[in-house]
Amino acid sequence: MSTDDTAGPGREKPSERILGPAQLKALAHPLRIEILEQLTAHGALTASGLAELVGESSGSTSYHLRQLARHGFVRDVPGRGTARERWWERNPGGFVVSLPDDPDDVASVATTQTVNREFERARARRILALIENPTSVGREWLDVTRFQTTNLWLTTDQAAEVTTAWDRFSEVLDRYSNQQDHPGARPVQVHFNLFPLVEGKENPS
Repeated sequence: MSTDDTAGPGREKPSERILGPAQLKALAHPLRIEILEQLTAHGALTASGLAELVGESSGSTSYHLRQLARHGFVRDVPGRGTARERWWERNPGGFVVSLPDDPDDVASVATTQTVNREFERARARRILALIENPTSVGREWLDVTRFQTTNLWLTTDQAAEVTTAWDRFSEVLDRYSNQQDHPGARPVQVHFNLFPLVEGKENPS
């Protein structure tokens, strides 16, 4: 249903994984998702550095980092850090957050909803941060920024065609991965959302 750095549920790339119940439960905390977002935007950070960014104590961020590491979301930066202060980074590759196959599994459905909700809130916060402070980036960045919504009526087959086209486009995005040290590069997010409007009605066949 929702993805992070992925093409979409059911269309996993080799670097993607579908989260199991234990991993979803570990991720179902707003601060842990915010930690992942900060590591994506800033690269490797210490617990103290993260604490300053998210407004928490270093003890809190350290605890949540250890829980994220336990479930494979983050890892120690090889060859960096000391016994007193560890450096953390996101594990490479994306993951897929899917609703459980059993719709009566109330606990798993609720956990999935929590994770999806927090990721969407994190995305919205970053969009609003730019809207509210556009002068924080240069004019050249604003010229290449797009916020676009396209409204269509589609069948499921047509929607599948659109998502397949996005999967092909995502291969272009893959060419620009691992550019943290590339001159002139800064962290960006690319969003693609295709979803049925729940208040709408499906036309009869």
